[in-house]
Amino acid sequence: MQKVAFDEDRCKGCELCIEACPVNIIYLGDHLNAMGYHPAQVLDQGKCIACAFCARMCPDAAITVWKEGAK
Repeated sequence: MQKVAFDEDRCKGCELCIEACPVNIIYLGDHLNAMGYHPAQVLDQGKCIACAFCARMCPDAAITVWKEGAK
């Protein structure tokens, strides 16, 4: 189940989410988004703890986090 999603076209690759992630599952992708930046992506959704630190750090509100069982 997906716990974190990145709006790749809004991401400017600032890496703040990478630094904020306590389980180190976020990285910058190899491809470029519509703005010409390498967008953030998740390595393993299963390791995500849905802490939302990444979403809180994102200056562009490009990250959405879901907690299991939340509606």
